[in-house]
Amino acid sequence: MNPNTRHNYDRLSRWYDWFASSEKHFTKTGLRMLNVQAGEKVLEIGFGTGQGLVALALSAGETGKVFGIDLSEGMFRVAQVKIARAGLSSRVELRLGDAADLPFENNSFDAIFISFTLELFDTPEIPLVLGECKRVLREDGRLGVVALEKKDCQAVQIYEWFHARMPALVDCRPIYVRKIIEAAGFELAEAAQKAMWGFPVEIVTARKHG
Repeated sequence: MNPNTRHNYDRLSRWYDWFASSEKHFTKTGLRMLNVQAGEKVLEIGFGTGQGLVALALSAGETGKVFGIDLSEGMFRVAQVKIARAGLSSRVELRLGDAADLPFENNSFDAIFISFTLELFDTPEIPLVLGECKRVLREDGRLGVVALEKKDCQAVQIYEWFHARMPALVDCRPIYVRKIIEAAGFELAEAAQKAMWGFPVEIVTARKHG
């Protein structure tokens, strides 16, 4: 991941919920499609301010457990407060770390959720992240991804133009979501295509097999 990414999100952490308010609808759709059940053990990669963690912990219930990993200390602190205010501290465990080297044992999780985070990684890193997801998922475990989708359209072309010239401000870029997930050895289960301010968003769930 770009070395400036952590610093950028540390600075944005206090205001990120306002800044990224347009993402909430898509994240909720991704969570609904992932369909976490009571008693499941779940990981969120790139948890940001913790909104997804709260939803996951409520779905997993008192018998489940939710883990989150993020590079940003600022996001970590904001998420920690949000989880405590929701009374869910006993159900959620946060880690600071890199998704390309997850600090969890093999076959640990029933489900993993990644929302508007996978496209932050450099192209060579994405297979490493998905490989780690596959490693820590249990057999038939579920992966849910929400990401900007790369398509041949004007909105994507404009976005990529800004990304190339101002990567610190426009830090993520559209990716071929389904192709990348399938290439990592996951079996696609469900996919939905939506648009955010004209930008295509892909929401995908997939399963680990083999």
